[in-house]
Amino acid sequence: EIRREWIQRIIDHDGMGEDLGGIEAWIGLGQAVGLTREEVTSLKYVSPAARFAVDAYVNFARRVSWQEAIASSLTELFAPHIHQQRLDTWPEKYPWVDPEGMKYFKYRLTQARRDVQHGLEVTKAYFSRSRELQERALEILQFKLDVLWALADAIMLQQCEIEIKGPKG
Repeated sequence: EIRREWIQRIIDHDGMGEDLGGIEAWIGLGQAVGLTREEVTSLKYVSPAARFAVDAYVNFARRVSWQEAIASSLTELFAPHIHQQRLDTWPEKYPWVDPEGMKYFKYRLTQARRDVQHGLEVTKAYFSRSRELQERALEILQFKLDVLWALADAIMLQQCEIEIKGPKG
């Protein structure tokens, strides 16, 4: 039952039929800000710190139980609000970005709400069985927040470097 519901996340990201999915929408966002498809998919501009943070999260999800991996997704509780802020403010702050590139955030508004609801149900059912498991859930969320902070720091550092050196320097 959980796998059947989880498959929707894969379809959301990979696409199906006419819907190209979130990965293509993310590439479209990169193109909307001026990168080529090849630059986005090559990961050429991904900073070592961002790559490290993402690899840490992927490795975490590989080595823990599926219930723990699902619990780590609960940081998405705040994603719909963040995506809405981006949709509301980007046109003003970044008028040169093609509005078509904002599809990724539009998709995630509803997808993240649904994903969080499912993740919360699974997490509550599994981790509510003992105090030890509840503390483990908090450790997992702290780890994921640390990953997200590391990503935010990497992005900020890269932005500072771009401002100093120029966009492709």
